Amino acid sequence: MARGIEIREAHFPGRAPIEAYGNGGFRFADMSHRGSILCLPSGIYGWDVTGDTPLEASLFDKVLRETGEIEFLLVGTGLSIRPLPGDLRTALRAAHVSSDPMSTGAAVRTYNVMLAESRAVAAALVAV
Repeated sequence: MARGIEIREAHFPGRAPIEAYGNGGFRFADMSHRGSILCLPSGIYGWDVTGDTPLEASLFDKVLRETGEIEFLLVGTGLSIRPLPGDLRTALRAAHVSSDPMSTGAAVRTYNVMLAESRAVAAALVAV
């Protein structure tokens, strides 16, 4: 029996700086990903969010499962800054995680600096 193409969740199993962003995606670890990404202690994941997607706490479930290893969450909200939902901010505060929404470009730059400093940082980055 022939098997079709298997579509798997996009995942890079490690931490890596973001080498480039724009044109609807990101480049890291000599690879490229089209679309938004989550950069977590467990790796970099594809994230099904666009600049038009309402930011809801449920979109951050994967982040909340790793809060024991995260002190800072940078949220790149696209070209413009959008506020984080109140229930997400409350959940992050309860887990002792500082969160900061900013443009995606600023979040990428800040993430790279904090990662280079070996800080406990994660990023949720909306593709631009």
